[in-house]
Amino acid sequence: MKDTVQYDVAVVGGGPAGFAAALSVARSGLSVTLLAPPPARTDNRTAALFTASVRLLENLGAWEACHATAEPLRAIRIVDDTGSLLRAPEVLFSAAEIGLETFGYNVPNLSLVEAMRARSAAAETLTVIKTASVRELEIGASQVNLKLAECRQVAARLVIGADGRNSLSRQAAGIAAQTWTYDQSALTCTFTHQRSHDGVSTEFHRAGGPLTVVPAPGCSSNLVWVERPAVSRRLAQLDDTAFRDALETRLQGLLGPVEEVSARRLFPLSGLKADAAGQNRVALVGEAAHVLPPIGAQGLNLGLRDAAILADCIGDALKQGRDFGGPETLTAYTHARSLDIATRAWSIDVLNRCLISGFLPIQIIRGLGLHALKAIGPLRRLAIREGLSPSFVTPRLMLADGDSSAHPS
Repeated sequence: MKDTVQYDVAVVGGGPAGFAAALSVARSGLSVTLLAPPPARTDNRTAALFTASVRLLENLGAWEACHATAEPLRAIRIVDDTGSLLRAPEVLFSAAEIGLETFGYNVPNLSLVEAMRARSAAAETLTVIKTASVRELEIGASQVNLKLAECRQVAARLVIGADGRNSLSRQAAGIAAQTWTYDQSALTCTFTHQRSHDGVSTEFHRAGGPLTVVPAPGCSSNLVWVERPAVSRRLAQLDDTAFRDALETRLQGLLGPVEEVSARRLFPLSGLKADAAGQNRVALVGEAAHVLPPIGAQGLNLGLRDAAILADCIGDALKQGRDFGGPETLTAYTHARSLDIATRAWSIDVLNRCLISGFLPIQIIRGLGLHALKAIGPLRRLAIREGLSPSFVTPRLMLADGDSSAHPS
């Protein structure tokens, strides 16, 4: 084993949440390393980033590089396609209704990570180490030793685990997690179409799960189609012509004829919620802390809030002369994240289960809820604001000017 390289903070994982955490914490002046494999060039997914997440990227200096490939999200439409006895009305949530030009932007994951990687290269206190993997974490009283695949070793006083749902960091810290599965799979792809999407993201609520089309540049959209696993497999196996026909039928003419369709990807739906956001010198962000079904574009926005609030907690510890990787800081971080994560996980789980439930009273309650959102303006506007960013969470780096005087509530 070669000599150990010492840092204040080590981030394990090179996805958007990991890079956001590394860049956010590096602003405090601490020495930070990000440990991740070389970037993959095959990720064709996109992320719908809401206003607060865009502000974070602006304050980190990464947004300008993303903007050219991003598509604005001006409205969100919900269409009841469940076939239930009480059909709910179509509901349109408009950014203009709450005084915004957009709810945010749909951004390709590759553009997002490349922009943050470029900012990382320019950050004086941040070092990116390309490694095949982190093999082991040895947690001591005052630091964590991380053994890398290349027979190297890194030590840090705090580890930020951004290493996904099967997080080695979470396991090493002894943080348990609740997991659950759904009898559903999601099919994803990108497609072009003849009619403009006008910046409107549309969610068809269907008995098998939601079918969501999210605006992409030009006359193209990203598709997330949730169905029962057997149905999803059949859709994935269709040739392009048959799949286009099936998609056009489900879209009910919304975007006109479907033209080119990219490669389709299929993955099962599941959920995860860590019992604590941090302990034993490890803080969790992104899917290491929570995994949500792809409904309402909450997953990555939640992970970026993790990064911004963790930076607040570390900054507060430094100001107060406390150990930024110690129990008091990690307890504060867990407390700051618990309500946000719990309410998002619960609300998305309930919405998804209501969609696929055949129980008539549940269908009626869901329909009445959409009727209320359609008819009651203040309720609809409250739902919009809370859906974008919870009112009880105000991380400094998600404010318009990155105001250092604000604190997470």
